[in-house]
Amino acid sequence: MRATELAVDLDQHLPGIAGGESAAFARWLAGAEGRLRDSLRSFASRVDTEAVLQEALLRVWQVAPRVTPDGKPDALVRLGVRIARNLAVSEVRRDRLEPVDLEALERAAAIDGDAPMPDRVADAILRELIEACRGKLPRQPAAALAARLANGGGDPDAVLADRLRMRLNTFLQNVTRARRLLADCLRRRGVDVAMERS
Repeated sequence: MRATELAVDLDQHLPGIAGGESAAFARWLAGAEGRLRDSLRSFASRVDTEAVLQEALLRVWQVAPRVTPDGKPDALVRLGVRIARNLAVSEVRRDRLEPVDLEALERAAAIDGDAPMPDRVADAILRELIEACRGKLPRQPAAALAARLANGGGDPDAVLADRLRMRLNTFLQNVTRARRLLADCLRRRGVDVAMERS
């Protein structure tokens, strides 16, 4: 069944997505999200891949009406992968960092396996700062971020958006805005966000 699922051309949802049907986008996303996430794996230690993915999905939604299938399967997925990777590269360049190969990251993680546990006091302070910054978020971004965090990846974003009575693209924009505002707040409080993510 897995092979059959992979063989399905997700461009079958393109007419609905182009027509603004969020349900069609949700069906496309259910099949495409894994490939989009996998395309960002080599950037995982250098950029906020979740934010990059959300921005890529927003852009896919916006450009889908102009996409013309090229005769090969999954034109929209391939475009989404290209958008996501270009966004990640832009983030890396903006931060002046280089993408790292996944195997190199795994080797480094294995070498550091015996490293001492992080300072629990520092962790507690960081948690308090994060909660303080979350408390300052505007209502809609705070609600979208809270829904995403509470869900833990259990439901697609389209379902979360529906629960909050938001359109999918509005939900994605709110999550992205919340992440940026949170990162800015933490930076103002002296937290090196890039360092904490690594």
